[in-house]
Amino acid sequence: MMANGFDYVIVGGGSSGCVLAARLSENPDARVCLIEAGGRDNHPLIHMPVGFSKMTAGPFTWGLVTAPQKHANNREIPYAQARVLGGGSSINAEIFTRGHPSDYDRWAHEEGAEGWAFKDIQKYFLRSEGNTILSGNWHGTDGPLGVSNNPSPNPLSRAFVQSCQELGIPYNPDFNGPLQEGAGLYQTTTRNNRRCSVAVGYLRPVLHRANLKVITGALVLRVVFKGQRAIGVEYSVGGTKLVAEAAREVIITSGAIGSPKLMMLSGIGPAAHLRMHGIDVVADLPGVGQNLTDHFGIDIVAEIKGHESLDKYKKPHMALWAGIQYALFNSGPVTSNVVEGGAFWYAEGQDSKPCPDLQFHFLAGAGAEAGVPSVPEGSSGITLNSYTLRPKSRGTVTLRSADPRDNPIVDPNFLAEPDDLRISTEGVKISREIFLQPSLQKYIKTIHFPDHNIKTQSDFEAYARQYGRTSYHPTCSCKMGKDEMAVVDPQLRVRGVDGLRICDSSVMPSLIGSNTNAPSIMIGEKAADLIRGNQ
Repeated sequence: MMANGFDYVIVGGGSSGCVLAARLSENPDARVCLIEAGGRDNHPLIHMPVGFSKMTAGPFTWGLVTAPQKHANNREIPYAQARVLGGGSSINAEIFTRGHPSDYDRWAHEEGAEGWAFKDIQKYFLRSEGNTILSGNWHGTDGPLGVSNNPSPNPLSRAFVQSCQELGIPYNPDFNGPLQEGAGLYQTTTRNNRRCSVAVGYLRPVLHRANLKVITGALVLRVVFKGQRAIGVEYSVGGTKLVAEAAREVIITSGAIGSPKLMMLSGIGPAAHLRMHGIDVVADLPGVGQNLTDHFGIDIVAEIKGHESLDKYKKPHMALWAGIQYALFNSGPVTSNVVEGGAFWYAEGQDSKPCPDLQFHFLAGAGAEAGVPSVPEGSSGITLNSYTLRPKSRGTVTLRSADPRDNPIVDPNFLAEPDDLRISTEGVKISREIFLQPSLQKYIKTIHFPDHNIKTQSDFEAYARQYGRTSYHPTCSCKMGKDEMAVVDPQLRVRGVDGLRICDSSVMPSLIGSNTNAPSIMIGEKAADLIRGNQ
């Protein structure tokens, strides 16, 4: 058992934190401590690809809901944030997308994130990736993150891809290659038909290292400072307060909600807000908790004539059969991540913008996630989700109180900008057009959401406000850059203090145009090199 003195203390065992724990402990002389609020990732559902559908609410999340959304009918929307080793990579839909190269070029050339252009960070994507199918200049094959194809896509997912082509959206076998646009089947962060979270891919193989300590079930209370230097972390396990000392650096990897919360609890943030909660100000950083950005996903749902979708496995005897098939033969519906198909396309037609502004997710089932409409009891359905890839709306993360046990107030401020509503509404219209194409029409009985009464532009806008939700991609709340609202510099060092970095999705200057797990892992990989001086 190591003492409480370490070189690096990492707060948050999620997609970036596990990467950093694995990479920094490669040096046997570096003493590394990883602290996670949740438990170990030993629940069997975590490791089954289909388990995603059971993870969007419940014991592996923080139980967050948003503040009333002013532009979305004042709804309080469930806001899944992981509370388990592996973080989002242990509970997400396992979709492997990296965004468009122009996203990273925008960070570097327009948003003050020098050194983060695509040419600079592509090697970190390749370093992390262990692709079992694709290779070449755009893909890595030896990385810790297992990436593979769905072994047996549902026939409805195939029909979705064909319906997209019937609408004029071309087939794309690789969303992470030279061209993002098109429709296809997603590659997933799975290996041998099991989820490959960062806890599985990065952390588990190195847990034997004598210089690595992993603490779970620990609520971090604050970063400890000596003057303006971070020297450790105070945390609580079972009501007992402890301190993990950091001789070199404290590294916060608690995500776009947890990282700004911990920063503010530690006295770093907007001074007036901290004083309002009786917190002593260590550094007045107005950008902490500002600039929150997320994808606002809007679902359409159809009932199908038969029972081809994964919904049939909701029946106990079918679920039992699926479990036996998976246990004995490592095959069958349990190998599905549910969100099998997808597309990247344009709200206003092909080539209307330099890169797609909409992303679609096809689910071979209905009601698979918390808060999503479903089909009548006993029937089967399908779901198609779409969102604006680069929303302009910005929200906030603020403290509810100075008590670390209280969840912060999360206000993504969805649809605050007219462009977001306009593009999102086009996404719903295109989704319905996809459902009306021949390949899916032969399966569909009724489109329930939106029903046939939704016809006018204002109808579609009202539908978007009522049925949109988080797509689990909160980012940018401790953004990187050089302007007065930047929280970290391009080396991810927190401004105004020493010995403290933030290395997770919260440092993105703006949201990238895809799912965010692979980019969060990339941030962890690059951060490890920055910390070790390998840049």
